[in-house]
Amino acid sequence: MDKKVLNKMLRPKSVAVVGASATPGKIGYSVISNLLKDGYKGKIYPINPKESEILGVKCYAELKDVPGEIDSAVMCVPAKAMVEMTEECGKKGVKGLIVITSGFSEIGRKDLEDEIVNIAKRYGMRILGPNIVGSLSNSDKFNGSFCPSLPLPGKASLVSQSGALLIALAMATWTRKVGFDKLISIGNMADVDFADLIEWFNDDEDTSCVSLYIEGLKNGRRFIDAAKNSKKPIIALKSGVSAHGAAAAASHTGSLAGAAKVYGSAFKQACVIQASDLDNLFDRTLGLSSQPPMKGDNLLVLTNGGGVGVLATDAAERYGIPLKFAPEDVQAEMKKHMPEFGSAKNPVDMTGMAGNEWYYETVKYAISNKWTDGLVILYCETSITNPHEIAESIKRAIDDSGVKNKPVTVSFVGGDRSNEAIAWLNEHGIPAFFAPDVAVNVIAALREYAILQEQKNNIHVKPNEKAMKKSMEIIEAARKDGRTALTEIEAKAIFEAYGMPTTKIALAKTEEEAIAAAKKIGYPIVMKIVSPDILHKSDAGGVKVNIKDEAAAREAFNTIMKNAKAYKADANIHGIAVQEMAPWGTEVILGSINDPTFGPTLMFGLGGIFVEVLKDVTFRVSPVSSVEAMDMINEIKGAKILAGARGEAPRDRKALANAIVNYSSMILDLKDEIAESDANPFLVYAEGEGLKVADARIILKKK
Repeated sequence: MDKKVLNKMLRPKSVAVVGASATPGKIGYSVISNLLKDGYKGKIYPINPKESEILGVKCYAELKDVPGEIDSAVMCVPAKAMVEMTEECGKKGVKGLIVITSGFSEIGRKDLEDEIVNIAKRYGMRILGPNIVGSLSNSDKFNGSFCPSLPLPGKASLVSQSGALLIALAMATWTRKVGFDKLISIGNMADVDFADLIEWFNDDEDTSCVSLYIEGLKNGRRFIDAAKNSKKPIIALKSGVSAHGAAAAASHTGSLAGAAKVYGSAFKQACVIQASDLDNLFDRTLGLSSQPPMKGDNLLVLTNGGGVGVLATDAAERYGIPLKFAPEDVQAEMKKHMPEFGSAKNPVDMTGMAGNEWYYETVKYAISNKWTDGLVILYCETSITNPHEIAESIKRAIDDSGVKNKPVTVSFVGGDRSNEAIAWLNEHGIPAFFAPDVAVNVIAALREYAILQEQKNNIHVKPNEKAMKKSMEIIEAARKDGRTALTEIEAKAIFEAYGMPTTKIALAKTEEEAIAAAKKIGYPIVMKIVSPDILHKSDAGGVKVNIKDEAAAREAFNTIMKNAKAYKADANIHGIAVQEMAPWGTEVILGSINDPTFGPTLMFGLGGIFVEVLKDVTFRVSPVSSVEAMDMINEIKGAKILAGARGEAPRDRKALANAIVNYSSMILDLKDEIAESDANPFLVYAEGEGLKVADARIILKKK
């Protein structure tokens, strides 16, 4: 039903402009003018009680006076009139409101925004905006906005949170020669959000890929689900990625969770391709809207110039698809179309002598042979060739090959003639660019999309009822004490409940209790302060390690107590934890934050005291599958340490991946309770020998 309503809103057969104006320069005038100028064929109903007609179109005093049905209404009235006008739209049977009007949550009037949304829901309407430019559709000749014109027609569609940027991008489509079918301004997202539109685009036959400009998401989990289930590629440019304020978080994880890393990981889970900037958004949109995904790693580069070939080679390695030498039989075939001093290895350098026929024959064979998974074609303008003829040869070779399941990108480097050839190739469905590294970047996006689609999985995790019950008993007891920070002993008990092995530990309130615990656990031991007011124990001098006998244990007990009181005189000290001295292992960290956008979010990286210095960490939104857990392990820069570097035995990565999955389940089950947590260090032993949590921290949500 929602999709039908969105159809009425975004592809209307009839549209009312509420707040239409006869005064040039007013938004209500621009919308009427744009609808007429850009050739909208549906019925237009300007609503203005003071005018009889606007730009030759009959005007109506009120919505109820309109004789026919109204699919969509473009709202241009002041914010103070929106409540009344939304009610009138509902009574008239309007399905979608495109609310250009500003003055809502962006200036602190969320109450007014909520009121119009509640009215719309009561009547079964949907709201786009408020605080937007409007909505545009080339396939419907519908410019329901104050954007000067429709964009250059194309197969992609764009959703932008910034209205001004949408206007700029619409104009840029004509100079960049990157076409779009629909441009939708989403503004405050009071009702319709990115997820709604991603789902709607699934059934839009005029859209082959979806591009997004995102400043923030309101429901990150729903976005991930919608994007993961999209039938079409999605490219996202995320702005506002600074981690300002994160360092104030109490745990290690909180201070490392910058918006950029969390969003980047969420996009990966959602199978969304990221763009680095506006140029990259255009470039990747052009490629993903016109080319199939690259289903293997064998990228072949053809060129008539060694320099651009080297640049492409560097770019291929930089973007994660390093070149491999072509097989001997492939090289032998390509050598037929180059001089003896050419190179057929990869990049295939046909030399500056390459003309139309060499390009035709080499491209046709290169894309047809079984080894090639993707093709980048480079051309440097020469005095003996015509760029347009080279472009035609490339197009003819691709068409004659009959191959449609392998991507091709092109770069022409030269003057005006080369620029014209680039435009011609783009108009004919072959993405072409001014620089070789851009052509490689775009084909890398097509490879990334194929990989994400292959790895895509929908995880359905059942709550661990037994572990939840035990954990809630611990959490409720801490809350009764008025605490939001669990002790290390309490945190480790929860970790154990979720299948994460921890070091043996006991609480000692007196020196004698500490000695008794040490004898039971066995020397050597570690002793630590236990206080909800001292979270970073090392900073307080509250940790002593490798204690080998009773005398050292007594001394450690008294020293730790003295240090803790000096560090924070009013600290609530529960006692001292006596813990087994776990054997050396590779230190990693597992942690979590309860992200305001995505909810329970997991962090993994190299651990120990230097974690905040090195920041070699990666994130995933919970739940995490075993495949994703292994991806997290392989993503960090220190992955080689875990794989076994410089003669060291490989670490138990299988057990570590299992721990990541269990940790992910824990923070999801306890999402209403845990604000932040971490296990640092988490000691990982040699393959088959498992791992142990040496230190644990859980901070509860304030209630």
